Amino acid sequence: MDVPALRAALVAARFTHDEVVERLGPRAHAALGRNETTPALRRTGGGSPLDTLTRLFLLQAPVGRAAADRALPGLVEPMAAEGILEPSGGEVRALLDCRPYADDDRDLWVLSDLTPGLDGAPHAVDADHVLGVSPASISLAQLTVRDRVTSALDLGTGCGVQALHLTGHADRVVATDVNRRALRLATLTCALNEVDVDLRAGSLWDPFETGAERPPQGPAEGGERFDLVTTNPPFVVSPPGADVLVYRDSGLPGDQVVERIVRGAPDHLTPGGWCQVLANWVVLDEVPWEQRLAGWVADDCSALVVQREVLDPAEYVELWLKDAGHHGAPDYAGRYDAWLAWLDGQGVAGVGFGWINVRRAPGPRTFLDHPYAVEQPIAPTVAAWGAAVDRLSGLDDEALLAARPVRRDDVRQETDGEAGAEDPETIVLRQHRGLRRARPADTVTAALVGAADGELATGQLLDALATLLLRDPAGLRAELLPVVRELVAEGYLTVR
Repeated sequence: MDVPALRAALVAARFTHDEVVERLGPRAHAALGRNETTPALRRTGGGSPLDTLTRLFLLQAPVGRAAADRALPGLVEPMAAEGILEPSGGEVRALLDCRPYADDDRDLWVLSDLTPGLDGAPHAVDADHVLGVSPASISLAQLTVRDRVTSALDLGTGCGVQALHLTGHADRVVATDVNRRALRLATLTCALNEVDVDLRAGSLWDPFETGAERPPQGPAEGGERFDLVTTNPPFVVSPPGADVLVYRDSGLPGDQVVERIVRGAPDHLTPGGWCQVLANWVVLDEVPWEQRLAGWVADDCSALVVQREVLDPAEYVELWLKDAGHHGAPDYAGRYDAWLAWLDGQGVAGVGFGWINVRRAPGPRTFLDHPYAVEQPIAPTVAAWGAAVDRLSGLDDEALLAARPVRRDDVRQETDGEAGAEDPETIVLRQHRGLRRARPADTVTAALVGAADGELATGQLLDALATLLLRDPAGLRAELLPVVRELVAEGYLTVR
């Protein structure tokens, strides 16, 4: 198939993310996000190439052969030979999805299998189904740190969404998958977007171990290392022997696929490199979730792990049985019971979902149970956390006392208490950007943060507070210096 000609046709039709959103309008676009096509069908009956391609790929509706030929001149038969389209009589249907996408600077297109279950139709997906642009892939894209890097890895690329993003800020991009169909579609996606990605078959870290087969330009010994690894692995916690959908099920027990990625990351990261994982993990009856995950992180690594939600086992089983199209099927109750019984037998109290950010640099392991709204993209906040860890690691107590703290400009102080009372009962420092964290503070800490404008050093601020409060300066320094470190690590303060 002439991929450059397909790209030219998509551009000529203005089949881009922004143009489609504008053509559909808010109501139809929102409905399509709920897998309902009727409002969008009503908006795309004009017969333009943009209408035709939107109906063909996004709405999975048949279009007339003449309209298809106008939108895709000379391409219908070659695309049929490639398995993307199916002409029949006077109509053409899509067999694959070609979806407009975008990053901050580029119009992009992603090839994947069709979205199942449009308009509530019964659906079941094949084991090698290749998922398209999904909420999970968008979440991972928003999480991934976008610093310029020499090398980056998309581990488990699927249709290639993360690899496309990585080509915008990495000199060399490698992408892997165990699903050969996914690699085929990712290859077409990369060609369609005119980006160079080294696509390889293999499971987890296998393609990068010492002795693994690799292209001539790859390192000969010792395995490859990357400045950035990003991955949305098949993390669904399902019982052994269950039907495997490659895009979501690893075939490994419990959350072992995520554990293996986290444990193996340091061997494949350059110093200071990031491994960022969107994942599920098991929450056991007797073991705190953060204790389990802390055991996965190597001693020479720092980590920021954020648990965004925890699902009850029954909710979890229902979610993924519906995802596979089993809801309402004759064997639904049996599948439900078997899965739930297995989770109960493993002592699973819930299944957590969130972000694991591991960095090959010594530092703290921070674990947050944070189901609250955050600012997206969250990547700049993750990067700022890494920068704060680096800054603090270079400051002993004397250096921190000499540094000048600056309050982040989105931090606000909230007070609560009885009306007319001289002093508030509680003080809370709250961030209005990034993770939007909040922490209680006493009056001394609140006064320190309020005065941190970069003019005075930490030691000077603490000594001034000691004089004002009639406190021993040495004692106040010893008490508050660890708090200052926490405030910097958590993003309330920066230090110059």
